[in-house]
Amino acid sequence: MTPLRLHTYVRLDIAGGKVKSLFGLAYDAWQRIGTHWGNNMTVTSRDVALLAGVSQPTVSRALRDDSRVSDITKERVRQAALQLGYVPSDAGRALSSGRTKRIGLLLTDLENHFYPHIIGPAYAELEAQGYQLMLHTEATDSFGVSDRLISNGLDGVILATTTVDSVVPLRLRDRGLPFVYLNRTSSGVAADSAVVDPSQGMVEVADELHKLGHRRVATIFGPTNTSTAVSRELALRDALAHHGISIPSKYVARGPFNTTAGHDGALKLLSLAEPPTAIICGNDVVAFGALNAARSFGADVPGDVSIVGFDNLPTAEWPIIRLTTISYDLAAMVRESVNLLIQRIGGPKEPFAESVFPSELIRRDTLGKAS
Repeated sequence: MTPLRLHTYVRLDIAGGKVKSLFGLAYDAWQRIGTHWGNNMTVTSRDVALLAGVSQPTVSRALRDDSRVSDITKERVRQAALQLGYVPSDAGRALSSGRTKRIGLLLTDLENHFYPHIIGPAYAELEAQGYQLMLHTEATDSFGVSDRLISNGLDGVILATTTVDSVVPLRLRDRGLPFVYLNRTSSGVAADSAVVDPSQGMVEVADELHKLGHRRVATIFGPTNTSTAVSRELALRDALAHHGISIPSKYVARGPFNTTAGHDGALKLLSLAEPPTAIICGNDVVAFGALNAARSFGADVPGDVSIVGFDNLPTAEWPIIRLTTISYDLAAMVRESVNLLIQRIGGPKEPFAESVFPSELIRRDTLGKAS
């Protein structure tokens, strides 16, 4: 066992009129702790307090690096904790501070290729700031979802799957649980948000389509009850209109942001008597499904039909795919959502902030001249 290093601090006991050296306190603590260990009991903050010659609340404050505790006392407490092998419990911290240091991330489907690229940056940023990431996956927005989030002892929630008509933001707001919108928003409940502006990316797509001779442009949009799908559709239609290009209803397919929607939508569009020469997809995952459908249909990409995605996921750059797509800094957007939420937890009276990330076209191999 590592030798116990003691210092000659002195504590004055006013009530008892006694002066007792820390050596004596440390000996008392050591005796008590030795008895605990003999009985297989866990070292507590009280043991650290006895050894360091401070109160239990001071131990908690010192280990949280509270500015109200002097550097000398902090070091004394840390040395005592290290000597005893003391590890603060999450439950104890939560009781003393009123916070659990746990943040929920609400997703819909872990099988969707988009979400792992959210989880990684969120975990790293939360870990760096002393928080734990708690994943919650739900297929639908419901009262049950919000109740589970509220009852799980979270300090806040990152909403990455919100629909415009979701009850979750309303329930979280009414219960006072801080949350932030990531990649999607809901107009019904105001909150901090980190989102992408698709306008510039769609303008660049429209310019390229026009320059390459595309006039029969089709789309596979996302669900109409998500702000992401709506904003991207409006931005694309507006950008194409500047070149006199419209998207007739027969060239519009819709569905969830998944590969099945992309596959089924592309087969429908390619089966038309006059198929489109280009298909713009709601995101990269949809575009992956559209690529699979085009190749199984026997259509050459981009010889017969060009396909464009949105998000610029790492998979889009794979040599076997080389998807033309609209890019933005997804990792930075995730980190910003974490920072906005932590700021909200610490200062709930601040005005809500909206961080908007610009987009741009990344030209690869799936966009070519109109057939």
